[in-house]
Amino acid sequence: MVMEKISSNRKIVSLVIGVILVLFILNINLSIVSAQNEEVVLHFFYGKGCPHCGSSLEFLNGLEENNPSLIVETHEVYFNQEERKLFEQMANASGEEIGGVPTIFIDDKVFVGFSNSIADSIENEVAICLEEGCENPIDKVKGEGTLQKLTLPAVILAAIVDAINPCAFAVLIILMSTVLASKDKKKALLAGLAFSASIFISYFLMGIGLYSAIQATGLSHTFFIVVAVLAIFLGLFNLKDYLWYGKWFVMEVPLSWRPKLQSLIKGITSVPGAFAVGFLVSLFLLPCTSGPYIIILGLLAQATTKVYALFLLVIYNLIFILPMILITFAICFGFTTTEKAEKMRKGKLKVLHLIAGVVILCLGIGMLVAIRLGMI
Repeated sequence: MVMEKISSNRKIVSLVIGVILVLFILNINLSIVSAQNEEVVLHFFYGKGCPHCGSSLEFLNGLEENNPSLIVETHEVYFNQEERKLFEQMANASGEEIGGVPTIFIDDKVFVGFSNSIADSIENEVAICLEEGCENPIDKVKGEGTLQKLTLPAVILAAIVDAINPCAFAVLIILMSTVLASKDKKKALLAGLAFSASIFISYFLMGIGLYSAIQATGLSHTFFIVVAVLAIFLGLFNLKDYLWYGKWFVMEVPLSWRPKLQSLIKGITSVPGAFAVGFLVSLFLLPCTSGPYIIILGLLAQATTKVYALFLLVIYNLIFILPMILITFAICFGFTTTEKAEKMRKGKLKVLHLIAGVVILCLGIGMLVAIRLGMI
């Protein structure tokens, strides 16, 4: 029976590794096709009668003639209300303060005015885009970019993976056992909800801080390659825990930290104490819950505006604490006990690591594909 189980486990992992290899091969092939067929779109906003716009347009026409893969889209803003509205939207999406025309958008770059130095910069940017590929800047406004379309599903999927992480369950069950020792179910219910709310607040604030830091550093292909590779390693480590749980290390709270964590939680018997300990516990949980969060924060910093990113962070963290709330209600209203909940958690550890491993691997490979196709 044991040998059959090991054989079955190895078959599953072999299948996963096979899928990964196929995806990597497709990734390489897609990048080659993309590099050969990618068109570069440049958006030129001008006004009739603008003194420098004519020189800009003459330069761009020549650049377009010399580069067949370059497409110059022109937009007149003095007499066309729709084009003026588009100009305002693209200016807002770029995060730049733009005073007038001529203005040129290419990839994530904005060029205002026209001079010999600006012409050289535009020419260099076009050359880079033709070689490496770049995104149509209008996609950020119209929401047509593939990366943007994938952002919400990726956030939900990563949040679900984070939510089923066994670390948080273990902490909550210890807390509920401690508070229930007083036989006060109302206090236990409020303590569980206070603990969950504290985790939500602390993770949301950490998310805002990391999101701001990622944006402040300036996004680059190298950064996203690092994040994608990190995701792949995290996925493989979770698969390791599915096959050989406890060997070398575990993708959970480090074993050496657990006695301190348990002693900290077992001293809590009040609702305010449960709320306060949530902030401290969130630091203990970082090693086993931060992986999907960091990956998603990198994606949000690239694919969304700040307001939308904050909205998605709220969604992510609500999903993250949802199982905690459900377990709290289930224990307090008698649907289960802390002993049964802990037994179920231990019984499903390997399956949870398998699910997390596969999903995080797919996120990492998906990011690599997006990088290869010029979407990041």
